[in-house]
Amino acid sequence: MEPPLAVDIDGTLTRPDKSVDPRVFDPLRDWNAPVVVATGKSFPYPVGLCEFLGITQNVVAENGGVVYVEDAEKIVHNGDREGAEAVAAAYREAGYDLGWGAVDMVNRWRETELAVSREQPLEPLERIADEHGLGVVDTGYAYHVKSTAVDKGEGLKTAARLLDRDPGEFVAVGDSENDAEVFGVAGRSYAVANADEKATDAADVVTDASFADGFLEALDRVRDE
Repeated sequence: MEPPLAVDIDGTLTRPDKSVDPRVFDPLRDWNAPVVVATGKSFPYPVGLCEFLGITQNVVAENGGVVYVEDAEKIVHNGDREGAEAVAAAYREAGYDLGWGAVDMVNRWRETELAVSREQPLEPLERIADEHGLGVVDTGYAYHVKSTAVDKGEGLKTAARLLDRDPGEFVAVGDSENDAEVFGVAGRSYAVANADEKATDAADVVTDASFADGFLEALDRVRDE
């Protein structure tokens, strides 16, 4: 019997050009257990992905800041949006920019944290975040300013509770520092070959293949166990 699955999006379900690889669609649709999409992206993105894939909307968004389990009919907010907005204001006052241009689609629908382009200075961002009692995590795609008590692992715990599952039942697949937090909660974990050092160090298994190929390899390994 297939175990519940927790899967990242960027770098895991995608190709190197950041587009979602269509080869993951049917394996996710056919998985015979709950699938939780866990991402650093803002809340609408994983919900939309689930909608277009035709799978149940079980999502951990914004690095654990927002959790939604469709069948439980409940949204849980774990983050600190007011604190993140205060950091954004102070960062701008210090002469820096979030780095997303005049129309910031990255943060437009974000409810519990702040994302800053990795092209922007990190040190002042970390200092300002610390002054507001928040932390910064580098997902490889953006710097995320968030509550230090919130991460994707805590988000998976929330989702598992709403699904009436134990987090240790889950198999997790990911590629980044924020996925290492999920790996510490799930019962078994796979880092795809393109994963960063923190993710590969935390994973039980590192796949031979990268990106979506690595995800598909991980599913094959889970089925063979």
